[in-house]
Amino acid sequence: MTAPAEADTAAQPGNRTATRRAAGSRDGEDPGDGGRGGRRGERRLLRRERRARWDVRLAPYLFVSPFFLVFAVVGMFPLAYTGYLSLHDWDRLAYTRGGFIGLDNFRWVLDDPLFTKSLVNTLSIFAMSSIPQVVIAVTVAALLDQQLRGSTFWRISVLLPFVVAPTAAVLIFGTLFSDRSGLVNELLSSVGLDPIRWHVERWWSHAAISSMVNWRWTGYNALIFLAAMQAVPREVYESASLDGAGRVRQLLHITLPMIRPTMIFVIVTTTIGGLQIFTEPRLFDDTAQREGGADHQYMTMTLYVYVKGIEDQFYGRASAAAWLLFLFIISIVLVNYAATRWLTRRRAL
Repeated sequence: MTAPAEADTAAQPGNRTATRRAAGSRDGEDPGDGGRGGRRGERRLLRRERRARWDVRLAPYLFVSPFFLVFAVVGMFPLAYTGYLSLHDWDRLAYTRGGFIGLDNFRWVLDDPLFTKSLVNTLSIFAMSSIPQVVIAVTVAALLDQQLRGSTFWRISVLLPFVVAPTAAVLIFGTLFSDRSGLVNELLSSVGLDPIRWHVERWWSHAAISSMVNWRWTGYNALIFLAAMQAVPREVYESASLDGAGRVRQLLHITLPMIRPTMIFVIVTTTIGGLQIFTEPRLFDDTAQREGGADHQYMTMTLYVYVKGIEDQFYGRASAAAWLLFLFIISIVLVNYAATRWLTRRRAL
């Protein structure tokens, strides 16, 4: 009966002596003799306290460590190995491997007119897809945030294009934007306009590819914005309505500033995806080479890396182009991040 009573007393904070005595009792030692058994129990208790402190400190890191281990294998290692290849001459077709050549691969890529063309194409398709995509997604989310009948149906409907496989989407839009028998050209001809050579003219091909990207990703981003908008307290909108603020003003001065973290997240992910576009231009191409059109008029940077690395098998040059693409994406993401923070803060004022 003595040990439980002492254990209860030991549970009180600050009673370290009672705690040690209780531990000694649980370990079968005589707590009152002050001899070897008491000191042994005291050391055991100290070890337990030390292990408990380390457990509290290290447990969170151990729980998240599997992700970082997997990321180091599938993320950091390819990045580091690509950097290694970019500094070496590796032409697999000529069976030459190795040989440190410094930045020669980077100079070769930067002097290549095809790389410059792919860079311009990437920026053009990115601007035509990402900017309208974010604007339309915010608008659709604001409409879905209203009191609508069958709101679940509408919310699921906007996600349907995301479920469609990219290959199927390209087949659908390839039919719509066919140069000879496409539905879009038929509609243009019906109103007296000349048909457009979607696969031949550079900027029109960018518009066709951007429409595929927008169609597929706008609903997905709209649902992310909608989730953030529904976390905004309704009382704020009621107060704004009493002050005479309309829907548009509420959206610009209340909603957008309050969902700024979500805005930044969507813009960053959209930027990364828009600058790495590969499937749409690859499948939109109806030539045998599939290298972004007969004149590479819609070859993107990712497609350039694929052509140099997989088809031409110049691993060093492809790795250098991949690293340039990586640095380019980081730069654009930082610019977009700073611009988004500045705009949302300005709207909040």
